Amino acid sequence: MKEFGVIPVLDLLDGQVVHGKAGARETYKPIESPLGSADDPVALAKVLVARAAASALYIADLDAIQGRGDHASLCREIRKALPETEIWVDAGFAEAEPVRLCLKAGLTPVIGSESLSQLSQWASMCAAVGEGLVLSLDFDNEGFRGPELMLADPKLWPKRIIVMTLGAVGSGAGPDLARLKEIEEQAQPATALYAAGGIRGIEDLNAAADAGASGALVATALHSGALP
Repeated sequence: MKEFGVIPVLDLLDGQVVHGKAGARETYKPIESPLGSADDPVALAKVLVARAAASALYIADLDAIQGRGDHASLCREIRKALPETEIWVDAGFAEAEPVRLCLKAGLTPVIGSESLSQLSQWASMCAAVGEGLVLSLDFDNEGFRGPELMLADPKLWPKRIIVMTLGAVGSGAGPDLARLKEIEEQAQPATALYAAGGIRGIEDLNAAADAGASGALVATALHSGALP
């Protein structure tokens, strides 16, 4: 397998780490893991990063994504606990100012296409902060979630893109390799793609790399020990 980065995932809901499954956020429960306790996200984040020898950690702030509060202070605490790790945060960003504040806190904003209703929102964030954003192209069973023009024009994409298949999250169904390959064929040559959803083990990482990915977001396979 080529050089490939595993990025651990921490899903935060009501102050706890939860087990994301199939994108049905209303059903997410506190995670049961041999790696740590759901009510100690900082400790669990440190264990996940160490286990994956990861240079980055992805945090989904599910309260913020659903518009009912946020974990901004907890994200900053995790950032302080992992000073050598890049902390990616998806907090339902749809305006430029929260993105600026995220960057100011030393965190890397992930812009989920599902949180955008208009392409102009993406344009305003890019104009405000320039490089440094990660774009998550979000898909569910009905297709792309976000402004269609964003998906149609690869020139709008930044240098780092997550290809997120929400229905595969936590499912053990395997990554959506066809979609990953499709995005890879559209993207600019220097774009780094990250597969998200359904990674079960080493074979899936190999397959994602063969499809053009530079890394993968992983949670369940790390907690279960499928990725030793």
